[in-house]
Amino acid sequence: MTALAALIRRDIRIALRVGVGGGALIGVLFFLAVTVLMPFAVGPDLALLSRLGPAILWLGALLASLLTLDRLFMADHDDGSLDLLVMSRTPLELACAAKALAHWLAAGLPLIVATPALGLLLNLDGSATLAVALTLLAGTPALTFTGMIGAALAVTLHRGGLLLAVLVLPLSIPVLIFGVAASQAAISGPVPFGTPFSILCALSLVSFVIGPFAAAASLRHGLD
Repeated sequence: MTALAALIRRDIRIALRVGVGGGALIGVLFFLAVTVLMPFAVGPDLALLSRLGPAILWLGALLASLLTLDRLFMADHDDGSLDLLVMSRTPLELACAAKALAHWLAAGLPLIVATPALGLLLNLDGSATLAVALTLLAGTPALTFTGMIGAALAVTLHRGGLLLAVLVLPLSIPVLIFGVAASQAAISGPVPFGTPFSILCALSLVSFVIGPFAAAASLRHGLD
């Protein structure tokens, strides 16, 4: 557990350094850019903007998460520390889970913190913004842990960000669908909020179980 805690602290410090990629800052700035530019594209129709607000925030969170996933294993692969993780006594599945958790804390959690301020730009009231933030809190871990599988495949196949996008986007569609559905249910109904929100939580739990094992198997196979 001490080794995993040290790995989480290390990855968070690396993610917060602007000079080595600044994953957390880049994700938040991209999330901000998507949210700020969308009202200019939609126009001055505030009613339409408020209806599209949850989908805009979720789409921005998905793209911001995808933007920073390529650094999940790539930096460790470049400096050789990924080989040390594979050969260490700590199970690789736990190491992958720790790295994904650190990535979510550094790049996913700031998106949730920024949601209340960005909701004002989309004409969302307080309860609607809170509902969207709650769904992001429940759903963004699924984006990270499913994206970890694509990041592991991309780093071992040496195909970079394009392969990562092709692999991760289909896996992220269910999370996006139920995240937006839960947000819309909390705002306007008529579907009860608990139904899509429960499915969203289940997707995060399933990804938390499957993601580390799939990523570890991909890393072992690719680095052999």
